[in-house]
Parts: sequence; C-alpha cells; structure tokens
Amino acid sequence: MHKYALILLIVISGCAGKKISRLDSGVVIDLSGRWNDTDSQQVADALIEQCLSSGWYSRFAQSSSRQPVVIVGHVANKTMEHIKVQTFTKDLERAMINSGSIQVVASSEERGEVRGERDEMQKWASLETVKDFGKETGADFMLKGVLNSIVDEEGGKKVVYYQADLNLINLESNGIIWAGQKKIKKYIKKPLFKF
Repeated sequence: MHKYALILLIVISGCAGKKISRLDSGVVIDLSGRWNDTDSQQVADALIEQCLSSGWYSRFAQSSSRQPVVIVGHVANKTMEHIKVQTFTKDLERAMINSGSIQVVASSEERGEVRGERDEMQKWASLETVKDFGKETGADFMLKGVLNSIVDEEGGKKVVYYQADLNLINLESNGIIWAGQKKIKKYIKKPLFKF
C-alpha cells in the first residue's frame, strides 16, 4: 500500500503547477530543435561578418569617403516552420549598426511612420525644431534573403538543416555585389516514452 501512495505522491507533485524562472537573454536554450532566438542572432552575426570581410566593402571604402548605406529588405521564410522573420531582420540590422562600418536606414514601414510624424511637424512644431522634407539618406544597397530548411526524420531521431542565404543588391544598378550563406544543422532525439 505504501508503494502506491509514493507513486501517487510523485504524480501529484509533478502536476503541482507551473514554475517560471527569469533567464539572461544570452543563455542558450533549445527545447524543440526549431529555429530560435539563438539561431537568429548567431546567423545574423555570422552573415554580417562575412559581408564586411568580402571585396565589395573594401572597394566601396576606396571609392567613397563615407560608410555604405544599407536597407534591409524582405527575407522570405521557405522553411516548414512558422518563423518570425522580423526578429531575424532586426538581428541583421543590429549586427550592421553595431559593426560601426555600415549605416542602416529605416524600413519602408518605419519610413512611412517617420514621414507621417514629419508631416505633423509642419503644422504643429516650432520653426526652430521642425524637420524639413527631402533630407532623408538614400540607401546604396538592399540586403535581401531567404531561409530554407530540410528535415530528415526516422523513428525518434530527426535532423533539421537550416540554410540562410543573403544577397546585397546595388540599388542603382540592381547588381548583386555580395552573396552570403550560413548553415545550421540540429540533431534531435525524442525520448522513447512520454508521460
């Protein structure tokens, strides 16, 4: 009888409630094996490092007396998962800005909001603080890309392969001046039994 009481006590304590802990945002936790915040940050950092160490950057630096101006365009999610691509594009922007080597301009959605604010200023702000139209910085290049994945699964084992491809496009000529790629492979082993 005591044996069954002990089992019941273990089952009840396992269902006692949810425990929540605050973690440092830099801690790597991969519960599902799907694309996550760590993947997004690491892939963005690696791709921007590739981008800055390639030939286009040194050529631009030699021919111009300023930093290149980049806008991050659309990154398509072609994986089988629901991925918040905006998190990845923001990680790309962050990596470029923090490099200190690239100037990043706002996305088309953000520019619309800023332009609306500038329009309001024309009516309501003082002459000393109003911001003029026609002073925006135009981008030299657009960064666009795609996320793909391949899943190989057998029994309780699964390998998920992610590939991020980015192109840097010259906005004047439409020429692709840099193409980068970063791959991640994850091995997931599911438990034989679930309770």
